[in-house]
Amino acid sequence: MPAERYLTNLCELYDTYNKREYVHPDPLEFLYDYDDIRDREIVALVSSSLAYGGVKQILKSVSAALSRIPNPADTIPSCSRNELIDRYRGFKHRFTTGEELATMLFGIQTVIKEYGSLQACFVSGLSNNDETILPALANFVSKLSEVFDGKPRSLLPSPVNGSACKRLNLFLRWMIRKDEVDPGGWDEIPASKLVVPVDIHMRRISSSLGLTSRKAADLKTAVEITNAFRKISPDDPVRYDFCLTRLGIRDDLDPATFLKSCEMVAG
Repeated sequence: MPAERYLTNLCELYDTYNKREYVHPDPLEFLYDYDDIRDREIVALVSSSLAYGGVKQILKSVSAALSRIPNPADTIPSCSRNELIDRYRGFKHRFTTGEELATMLFGIQTVIKEYGSLQACFVSGLSNNDETILPALANFVSKLSEVFDGKPRSLLPSPVNGSACKRLNLFLRWMIRKDEVDPGGWDEIPASKLVVPVDIHMRRISSSLGLTSRKAADLKTAVEITNAFRKISPDDPVRYDFCLTRLGIRDDLDPATFLKSCEMVAG
Protein backbone atom coordinates (compact mmCIF):
# COMPACT_ATOMS: atom_id res chain seq x y z
CA MET A 1 0.00 0.00 0.00
CA PRO A 2 1.87 3.08 -1.24
CA ALA A 3 2.22 6.22 0.82
CA GLU A 4 0.08 8.14 -1.67
CA ARG A 5 -3.03 6.42 -0.32
CA TYR A 6 -2.42 7.93 3.12
CA LEU A 7 -1.39 11.40 2.02
CA THR A 8 -4.47 13.04 3.57
CA ASN A 9 -3.87 11.27 6.90
CA LEU A 10 -0.19 12.20 6.89
CA CYS A 11 -0.91 15.83 6.06
CA GLU A 12 -3.46 16.06 8.86
CA LEU A 13 -0.96 14.53 11.28
CA TYR A 14 1.73 16.97 10.13
CA ASP A 15 -0.55 20.01 10.35
CA THR A 16 -1.65 19.06 13.87
CA TYR A 17 1.57 17.89 15.51
CA ASN A 18 4.48 19.38 13.59
CA LYS A 19 4.62 22.27 16.05
CA ARG A 20 7.21 23.30 18.60
CA GLU A 21 4.73 22.85 21.46
CA TYR A 22 4.83 19.09 20.80
CA VAL A 23 8.63 18.73 20.81
CA HIS A 24 9.13 18.13 24.54
CA PRO A 25 10.38 15.63 25.59
CA ASP A 26 12.92 15.42 22.78
CA PRO A 27 16.68 16.21 22.63
CA LEU A 28 15.87 18.46 19.66
CA GLU A 29 14.72 21.11 22.13
CA PHE A 30 18.32 21.87 23.15
CA LEU A 31 19.02 23.30 19.69
CA TYR A 32 16.52 26.11 20.21
CA ASP A 33 18.86 27.76 22.72
CA TYR A 34 21.56 28.36 20.08
CA ASP A 35 21.13 30.99 17.36
CA ASP A 36 24.72 30.79 16.14
CA ILE A 37 24.96 27.99 13.56
CA ARG A 38 28.52 27.23 14.70
CA ASP A 39 27.17 26.41 18.15
CA ARG A 40 24.01 24.73 16.92
CA GLU A 41 25.74 22.19 14.69
CA ILE A 42 27.90 21.02 17.61
CA VAL A 43 24.95 20.91 20.01
CA ALA A 44 22.94 18.97 17.44
CA LEU A 45 25.66 16.36 16.98
CA VAL A 46 26.11 15.89 20.73
CA SER A 47 22.35 15.78 21.39
CA SER A 48 21.58 13.31 18.60
CA SER A 49 24.56 11.11 19.46
CA LEU A 50 23.18 10.58 22.98
CA ALA A 51 19.60 10.03 21.75
CA TYR A 52 19.29 6.38 22.69
CA GLY A 53 17.58 4.81 25.69
CA GLY A 54 14.81 6.32 27.81
CA VAL A 55 13.94 9.92 26.96
CA LYS A 56 14.23 11.18 30.56
CA GLN A 57 17.78 9.87 30.80
CA ILE A 58 18.59 11.23 27.34
CA LEU A 59 17.55 14.75 28.33
CA LYS A 60 19.46 14.49 31.59
CA SER A 61 22.62 13.26 29.85
CA VAL A 62 22.48 15.82 27.05
CA SER A 63 22.02 18.62 29.58
CA ALA A 64 25.01 17.34 31.57
CA ALA A 65 27.13 17.03 28.42
CA LEU A 66 26.35 20.53 27.16
CA SER A 67 26.90 22.14 30.56
CA ARG A 68 30.57 21.17 30.25
CA ILE A 69 31.04 23.13 27.02
CA PRO A 70 29.37 26.56 27.29
CA ASN A 71 29.62 28.46 23.99
CA PRO A 72 30.74 25.23 22.29
CA ALA A 73 32.06 26.81 19.07
CA ASP A 74 34.51 28.85 21.15
CA THR A 75 35.15 26.35 23.94
CA ILE A 76 35.94 23.20 21.96
CA PRO A 77 38.67 24.67 19.67
CA SER A 78 40.46 26.10 22.71
CA CYS A 79 40.72 22.77 24.56
CA SER A 80 43.38 20.12 24.18
CA ARG A 81 42.35 16.50 23.92
CA ASN A 82 43.29 15.89 27.56
CA GLU A 83 41.39 18.97 28.68
CA LEU A 84 38.26 17.67 26.97
CA ILE A 85 38.72 14.28 28.64
CA ASP A 86 39.07 16.03 32.00
CA ARG A 87 35.87 17.98 31.39
CA TYR A 88 33.97 14.74 30.85
CA ARG A 89 35.55 12.72 33.61
CA GLY A 90 32.75 10.93 35.46
CA PHE A 91 30.24 11.42 32.64
CA LYS A 92 28.35 8.34 31.46
CA HIS A 93 25.25 7.78 29.37
CA ARG A 94 24.36 4.10 29.32
CA PHE A 95 27.39 2.56 27.53
CA THR A 96 28.82 5.89 26.34
CA THR A 97 31.72 6.99 28.52
CA GLY A 98 32.99 10.49 29.10
CA GLU A 99 36.20 9.62 27.29
CA GLU A 100 34.35 8.49 24.17
CA LEU A 101 32.26 11.66 24.09
CA ALA A 102 35.35 13.80 24.70
CA THR A 103 37.13 12.02 21.86
CA MET A 104 34.24 12.75 19.51
CA LEU A 105 34.43 16.41 20.55
CA PHE A 106 38.15 16.38 19.79
CA GLY A 107 37.23 14.96 16.38
CA ILE A 108 34.82 17.88 15.96
CA GLN A 109 37.64 20.26 16.87
CA THR A 110 39.95 18.65 14.32
CA VAL A 111 37.35 18.86 11.55
CA ILE A 112 36.48 22.49 12.32
CA LYS A 113 40.15 23.49 12.26
CA GLU A 114 40.56 21.85 8.84
CA TYR A 115 37.27 22.85 7.18
CA GLY A 116 36.03 25.83 9.18
CA SER A 117 32.76 24.18 10.22
CA LEU A 118 31.03 20.82 10.41
CA GLN A 119 28.80 21.83 7.51
CA ALA A 120 31.80 22.60 5.30
CA CYS A 121 33.25 19.18 6.08
CA PHE A 122 29.96 17.48 5.23
CA VAL A 123 29.55 19.42 1.98
CA SER A 124 33.07 18.43 0.92
CA GLY A 125 31.86 14.85 0.54
CA LEU A 126 28.59 15.70 -1.22
CA SER A 127 28.13 15.38 -4.97
CA ASN A 128 25.27 16.80 -7.03
CA ASN A 129 24.90 13.33 -8.52
CA ASP A 130 24.29 11.69 -5.13
CA GLU A 131 20.65 10.71 -4.69
CA THR A 132 20.99 10.85 -0.90
CA ILE A 133 23.32 12.24 1.73
CA LEU A 134 24.69 8.76 2.50
CA PRO A 135 28.03 9.07 0.61
CA ALA A 136 28.64 12.45 2.27
CA LEU A 137 27.65 10.99 5.65
CA ALA A 138 30.17 8.17 5.23
CA ASN A 139 32.90 10.71 4.49
CA PHE A 140 31.79 12.91 7.42
CA VAL A 141 31.93 9.98 9.86
CA SER A 142 35.32 8.95 8.51
CA LYS A 143 36.74 12.44 9.10
CA LEU A 144 35.32 12.69 12.63
CA SER A 145 36.52 9.19 13.51
CA GLU A 146 40.18 9.61 12.58
CA VAL A 147 41.00 10.69 16.15
CA PHE A 148 39.66 7.43 17.60
CA ASP A 149 42.72 5.54 16.33
CA GLY A 150 40.76 2.34 15.82
CA LYS A 151 39.02 2.43 19.21
CA PRO A 152 35.27 1.61 19.41
CA ARG A 153 33.12 4.60 18.42
CA SER A 154 29.48 3.77 19.05
CA LEU A 155 28.56 7.44 18.71
CA LEU A 156 29.59 7.53 15.04
CA PRO A 157 28.23 4.55 13.08
CA SER A 158 28.84 4.55 9.33
CA PRO A 159 26.40 3.73 6.53
CA VAL A 160 29.28 1.87 4.91
CA ASN A 161 28.67 -0.90 7.44
CA GLY A 162 24.95 -1.11 6.71
CA SER A 163 23.86 0.79 9.81
CA ALA A 164 20.64 2.82 9.53
CA CYS A 165 22.58 5.61 11.30
CA LYS A 166 19.34 6.70 12.94
CA ARG A 167 20.92 9.26 15.26
CA LEU A 168 23.11 10.79 12.56
CA ASN A 169 20.17 11.03 10.16
CA LEU A 170 18.25 12.70 12.99
CA PHE A 171 21.11 15.18 13.36
CA LEU A 172 20.95 15.91 9.64
CA ARG A 173 17.17 16.36 9.71
CA TRP A 174 17.51 18.91 12.49
CA MET A 175 20.26 20.86 10.72
CA ILE A 176 19.07 20.71 7.09
CA ARG A 177 15.29 21.02 7.30
CA LYS A 178 13.77 24.29 8.46
CA ASP A 179 10.21 24.57 9.70
CA GLU A 180 8.44 25.14 13.00
CA VAL A 181 10.11 22.06 14.52
CA ASP A 182 13.47 21.64 12.79
CA PRO A 183 15.59 24.81 13.22
CA GLY A 184 17.87 24.17 10.24
CA GLY A 185 21.01 26.18 9.55
CA TRP A 186 22.82 24.00 7.01
CA ASP A 187 21.54 25.81 3.94
CA GLU A 188 24.01 24.30 1.46
CA ILE A 189 22.45 20.83 1.55
CA PRO A 190 19.04 20.12 -0.03
CA ALA A 191 16.43 18.42 2.15
CA SER A 192 15.57 16.22 -0.84
CA LYS A 193 18.71 14.16 -0.15
CA LEU A 194 17.84 13.34 3.48
CA VAL A 195 17.19 9.79 4.69
CA VAL A 196 14.47 8.93 7.20
CA PRO A 197 15.92 8.21 10.68
CA VAL A 198 14.82 4.62 11.21
CA ASP A 199 14.67 2.68 14.46
CA ILE A 200 12.43 -0.20 15.53
CA HIS A 201 9.52 2.18 16.22
CA MET A 202 9.67 3.86 12.79
CA ARG A 203 10.16 0.52 11.03
CA ARG A 204 7.05 -0.83 12.75
CA ILE A 205 4.91 2.16 11.77
CA SER A 206 6.24 2.13 8.21
CA SER A 207 5.56 -1.59 7.94
CA SER A 208 1.97 -1.07 9.11
CA LEU A 209 1.57 1.58 6.40
CA GLY A 210 2.96 -0.79 3.79
CA LEU A 211 6.05 1.30 3.17
CA THR A 212 8.47 -1.57 3.80
CA SER A 213 8.33 -5.33 4.10
CA ARG A 214 11.73 -5.60 5.70
CA LYS A 215 12.05 -6.77 9.30
CA ALA A 216 15.39 -5.22 10.22
CA ALA A 217 15.81 -1.55 11.17
CA ASP A 218 18.90 -1.26 8.99
CA LEU A 219 20.15 0.97 6.17
CA LYS A 220 18.31 -0.92 3.42
CA THR A 221 15.07 -0.47 5.31
CA ALA A 222 15.77 3.23 5.86
CA VAL A 223 16.38 3.73 2.14
CA GLU A 224 13.23 1.77 1.23
CA ILE A 225 11.09 3.86 3.58
CA THR A 226 12.71 7.08 2.32
CA ASN A 227 11.97 6.13 -1.28
CA ALA A 228 8.32 5.52 -0.37
CA PHE A 229 8.02 8.96 1.21
CA ARG A 230 9.91 10.54 -1.68
CA LYS A 231 7.01 9.59 -3.98
CA ILE A 232 4.67 11.93 -2.10
CA SER A 233 7.23 14.51 -0.97
CA PRO A 234 10.21 14.46 -3.37
CA ASP A 235 11.67 17.74 -2.10
CA ASP A 236 11.36 16.71 1.56
CA PRO A 237 11.13 12.93 2.09
CA VAL A 238 11.57 13.20 5.87
CA ARG A 239 8.77 15.77 6.19
CA TYR A 240 6.56 13.41 8.19
CA ASP A 241 9.26 11.95 10.44
CA PHE A 242 8.68 14.14 13.49
CA CYS A 243 4.89 13.83 13.57
CA LEU A 244 5.03 10.06 13.02
CA THR A 245 7.45 9.67 15.92
CA ARG A 246 4.88 11.37 18.18
CA LEU A 247 2.80 8.20 17.78
CA GLY A 248 3.22 6.24 20.98
CA ILE A 249 5.02 9.12 22.72
CA ARG A 250 2.03 11.35 23.29
CA ASP A 251 -0.92 10.11 25.34
CA ASP A 252 -3.34 11.84 22.96
CA LEU A 253 -1.91 10.17 19.86
CA ASP A 254 -2.56 6.44 19.74
CA PRO A 255 -0.75 4.55 16.95
CA ALA A 256 -3.60 2.04 16.58
CA THR A 257 -6.16 4.82 16.08
CA PHE A 258 -4.03 6.53 13.43
CA LEU A 259 -3.34 3.28 11.59
CA LYS A 260 -7.03 2.38 11.69
CA SER A 261 -7.88 5.74 10.09
CA CYS A 262 -5.38 4.92 7.34
CA GLU A 263 -6.99 1.52 6.80
CA MET A 264 -10.39 3.19 6.43
CA VAL A 265 -9.00 5.47 3.72
CA ALA A 266 -7.31 2.55 1.97
CA GLY A 267 -10.49 0.52 2.19
